[in-house]
Amino acid sequence: MNGAADLRFFPSSDGDLAYLDTGSGDPVVLLHSGFTDHRFWAEQIPVLAAGYRVIAPDVRGHGSSANATEPFRWADDLAGLLRHLDAGPAVLVGVSMGGVIATDTVLEHPEVVRAVVTCGAATGDFRYTDPWHTELQAEYARTLGAGDVEGWLDAFVRGVRGERRDLGALDPEIPRRLREMAAHTLAKHTPGETDWHVRVTESWPRVGKIDVPVLTVNGGLEPADLLAAAERLAREVPDGRAEVVEGADHYPNLERPEAFNDLLLGFLRGL
Repeated sequence: MNGAADLRFFPSSDGDLAYLDTGSGDPVVLLHSGFTDHRFWAEQIPVLAAGYRVIAPDVRGHGSSANATEPFRWADDLAGLLRHLDAGPAVLVGVSMGGVIATDTVLEHPEVVRAVVTCGAATGDFRYTDPWHTELQAEYARTLGAGDVEGWLDAFVRGVRGERRDLGALDPEIPRRLREMAAHTLAKHTPGETDWHVRVTESWPRVGKIDVPVLTVNGGLEPADLLAAAERLAREVPDGRAEVVEGADHYPNLERPEAFNDLLLGFLRGL
């Protein structure tokens, strides 16, 4: 796995943003989920780097990247990085929060995007409505507000396992790795600090204008409302396709990496 020693830094207007840049060829950007970092893509980076230039940033406020000290949007950070690297247009691949960043970026900065793969996500307008996720998000907020890092990490691991999965069915190495990355990111923050992140809004009315190929990939164990949102995104863009990785929940690239990699490589080869 690529580590901190391999990271480079982009001097943004509000601190240094870390990223991994490896391989050569057409650029593919890997956008990690919330509270993790570029190591989230350990099973994808070497596979992709054999034929593509792989750029895997630590999103602002995560991993080795700077925290914000003023209002910002992750889509603007990413567009700035790609322009700095002269690496656009690029294929953006994101899971969960990273998937939202991918759709936000193609809406706000279409000139730097060649195609989008969004996983465990649809657009920034999506919100979970099922009781299990609503309760889990309330627990995230309660433990973060109280500065209860261990309580938050325990809730995070419950979210990784999902609502419908037998606890013994998930490789314990997956929550261990995610917990390690989340602990690193949480250590950068303090309870009650200002949240400078500015959301990209009114996504759904604009998705019909996305004129690049879009692939949505979701685990078959995801809740029905997220699967429906992903299918809607694939349906409403001019060139969209939805795929489901059976036996996976929110992190198909970790839970079934070979199946995920096959889908991703097939999509890339078809561009």
